[in-house]
Amino acid sequence: MSTSSTQSQSQDAGAQPGTLATRQRRSRTGPAQHDIRWFFAFFFVSGFCALVYQVVWLRLTMAQFGVTTPVVSLVLAVFMAGLGLGCWGIGRLSHLAQGRSAAVPLRVYAVTEALIGLSAVAVPLQLAWGHGLLLSIVGDRSMSVTMHYGFSAFWIAVTLLPWCACMGATVPIAMSAIEKGFGGSRRSFSYLYLANVLGAVAGILVPAFLLIEIFGFRGTLYAAAALNFALAGAALALGGTFRRAQARGAPAGPAEGRGIRDLSPADRKLGLLWLLFATGLISLAMEVVWIRQFTPYLGTVIYAFATILAAYLVATYLGSRAYRRWIRGGDPESTGLLWMSLAFLGLLPLVTADPRLPFPTGVHVWSFLRVGIGVGAFSAAVGFLTPMLVDRWSGGDPHRAGDAYAVNVLGSVIGPLLAGFVLLPAVSERTALVLLSLPLLVIALIVVLRPAALGLARRPRYVGGRELLSLVAASVAVVTLSENFEDSVEVGALRRDATAVVIATGEGFGKRLLVNGVGMTELTPETKMMTHLPLAFLPRPPRDGIIVAFGMGTSFRSLHAWGVQASAVELVPSVVELFDYYHQDAEMLLASPRSRIVIDDGRRLLERSVDEYDVVVVDPPPPIGAAGSSLLYSKDFYDIVKRRLRPGGILQQWLSDGGDHEARASVARALVESFPHVRAFGSFRGQGLHFLASMEPIPDASPEALAARTPPEAVADLVEWGPHDTAVHQFAVTLNAEVSVEELIEAAPHMPALTDDRAVNEYYWFRHRLRDFGLR
Repeated sequence: MSTSSTQSQSQDAGAQPGTLATRQRRSRTGPAQHDIRWFFAFFFVSGFCALVYQVVWLRLTMAQFGVTTPVVSLVLAVFMAGLGLGCWGIGRLSHLAQGRSAAVPLRVYAVTEALIGLSAVAVPLQLAWGHGLLLSIVGDRSMSVTMHYGFSAFWIAVTLLPWCACMGATVPIAMSAIEKGFGGSRRSFSYLYLANVLGAVAGILVPAFLLIEIFGFRGTLYAAAALNFALAGAALALGGTFRRAQARGAPAGPAEGRGIRDLSPADRKLGLLWLLFATGLISLAMEVVWIRQFTPYLGTVIYAFATILAAYLVATYLGSRAYRRWIRGGDPESTGLLWMSLAFLGLLPLVTADPRLPFPTGVHVWSFLRVGIGVGAFSAAVGFLTPMLVDRWSGGDPHRAGDAYAVNVLGSVIGPLLAGFVLLPAVSERTALVLLSLPLLVIALIVVLRPAALGLARRPRYVGGRELLSLVAASVAVVTLSENFEDSVEVGALRRDATAVVIATGEGFGKRLLVNGVGMTELTPETKMMTHLPLAFLPRPPRDGIIVAFGMGTSFRSLHAWGVQASAVELVPSVVELFDYYHQDAEMLLASPRSRIVIDDGRRLLERSVDEYDVVVVDPPPPIGAAGSSLLYSKDFYDIVKRRLRPGGILQQWLSDGGDHEARASVARALVESFPHVRAFGSFRGQGLHFLASMEPIPDASPEALAARTPPEAVADLVEWGPHDTAVHQFAVTLNAEVSVEELIEAAPHMPALTDDRAVNEYYWFRHRLRDFGLR
């Protein structure tokens, strides 16, 4: 609170509480002294809604256009580009409001929030229209991957960009309202930025842990839309307050205190914009690296990704809050030390992600501690420096703030693309962080040699050549002494691509497949039975089949043993490259004219294909709650599968163990509501369920009958790894482990069928808490 504000309150305190003079004094202050808090509330709610939209739009887009790295990267890039475009565009038009009251930008702000609210209805419809248009273009022809990506990129950009631009436009609009209603504030951007980041923290945690599980994705969008419309109404009401205050001739409120040196136009070096670009690029690129770096400790469930993003946002908020306190009287030279420390702070995740740290495994709190320490310090520093740079460049001018923030967002668009498609496919996470930290060392050098480029009057007394050398020595020590997760594993083979780091490890039957440090599968007869069981139940000799999720290639190999056309689809390119590590005949099988392996999202391949199959084998990645896995368990997916099955064809859906009975019931209900005939069989080791589903009856058959239908080469493959030495015994064990599908559903009769909108297997935190308290 400023000095003039404090003096005014002191004078009011000297008057009698109920006197006319007191009321007049309070009236003359109009909305200025207290209503600025409305803007904090506006941007808290706005930040909350923005993260809700980002999370849900990403999921809706993946359901329509595929769960692939290019699609995910495109959505995030369009989202950030829209924010920057809106902030820049409206900032350029801010001069149109000159000479008008604060009520005018508040009305514009209200309209903008209302438009954002409309996106909750419009975006799902637009994505569905694009998906339908894509299918109509395909017709009865197969579509190339290039054509699919080209159309997807175009439609995603057309759909999301206008709505994201509306979100970005709210920043200069609100700054214009503050400028006109409060006499101007040179730090208005950081004030709004602080509120927005705090709202974003809630926007990532509340949907992930509560809203989506209760209301589904679309219901969560509608909840966010209701908040946007509430913001619009509140902004209109506040605008009316300003109009009435102006009609009474009330003075404008006091500007914010200015505790640090304000830059004149001559002092606003272009180096400030370069710093904004660099911090945006490096911080968002590091975020991509962090996700891959900490996945071995956090896992692949949606809550793990929410944890990393929440840690980043919480630390950013704390840094921004520290900046807001610092501007009341902080030493401008003290920022030099912070700039110098950035490079070292950016390398801290190398320490906390080191597998040799004595943190207990399997204990979530310790995994979260790894993330918090590693990510927090750097994020807090960026949270301090980013609003400081925008404030210094803009001086409260919405036009200049729009330009500065757009530059920062441009870096935030390029950063994830650079990390995901250039750095991580080529080098380790450790090397990627080192390369991203090198520009920060250059910044530290500039602090010592050319401080004026950073807006510093002279070289800070806190830094010099000795401090710089100490920083470099500490950074070198962190790099040389730390280890990656892969250094703790006996690596048989390692591959990198834009999607994942894939490690093959172990010998003999101890061989395992790790994707981003998470165990995917091992050599087990279960993966053979995924293929042999549905093929043996077919009432006719099979002609072909397709495996969704290649894994070690065991199911694909078993499909070959039936002498049929064998197809497979795998999302991670490097997984297929390790096929020969697990199977000696891999090279021969890949060279066979009966083999076809496609690198793509399995659901998307089935949808755009015109081929039909006798058997579709679906083996989603573990665990059952892995992020995005519900798109291979949903009724919407089964509608696609039905179109790809020949008459009498069978879907084999593997459901790994580890989920709760609600998730199993939801998957079983989705199958029953999609197919008239569904059966379920336990696995050899009780580690999951084989669901068989068909549009035609799946008749009872004895083990002998199934074995008789199995060709000799397939029999040899079936018994190759046991646990029994004859096909009859192998089938008998599986048939005797049949499970009633109705009983699976009755175990949780209240659960809905799993759909794209209700991802029951992925979102389970709330129901588990209810169970912990005995409420379910």
